[in-house]
Amino acid sequence: MKPVNHTLTPDEKEKVNKAFAHLTPLHQRILKKHLYSISFMDNMPNTALTSPVYKAGKTKLFNITFRASLLDENISQWATWKENTCFTPAADTSYKVRVEGGNMDAIIYVLMHEATHIVDIVTEVTPHPAERDTIVEPTPYTKNIWRKINMPAEAYIDSLLEQTRFRSGRPVPINLAPEIYARLAKTPFPSLYAMAAWSEDIAELFTIYHLTTKMNQPFYIVVSKNNTELARFEPMKNTLVRQRLDQLSTFYKP
Repeated sequence: MKPVNHTLTPDEKEKVNKAFAHLTPLHQRILKKHLYSISFMDNMPNTALTSPVYKAGKTKLFNITFRASLLDENISQWATWKENTCFTPAADTSYKVRVEGGNMDAIIYVLMHEATHIVDIVTEVTPHPAERDTIVEPTPYTKNIWRKINMPAEAYIDSLLEQTRFRSGRPVPINLAPEIYARLAKTPFPSLYAMAAWSEDIAELFTIYHLTTKMNQPFYIVVSKNNTELARFEPMKNTLVRQRLDQLSTFYKP
């Protein structure tokens, strides 16, 4: 793929403006100080990327780059596509994985996720060691959940989940999906992507919580075979996930 810059149309600009309006007051305050720029690209292989911008003598600054086609999708469409990157299709194609995330613009979810990365870095909700393998003092958010930046606490290391894409880098056969979500439901992580690193964990947990609790949108994953539901994973109904929600109060401080 050869990414190229994408110029927003007036309708696309309106979608982006509305997405920023959905951010919390804390997100908006921090972005006003720390967001240097946003950009959109066609033919971008991933959904979005938040990266530091180096300016001598300046405060921490960031750019967020988005895949432009995201602006043509709603949350359910985009989240279903992303979830399916975790799986290789079964030979009989009878298995399906679908995310129900409502019909709001996908840019709302993705911007909130990426903006939460910036809030996290600035306010240090999670630690940010210089080296990924460093064991550092945990924050209240990571304590007893994560051992290192990309290594869950021993209690939540599962042999099957360790094979999934965001842990191993490789997709697994889709017929394993029912068991994978059953195992995920025994952890405090709100999604498979949240297991990639503690920075993705906080971005996923906050975004899914805000989407469902503050914006009254659905968010759950359904695995079916021949149109018969085999498994359903709904993170905000998971007891272990819900036990972590008090840690999100920092995002709603006036």
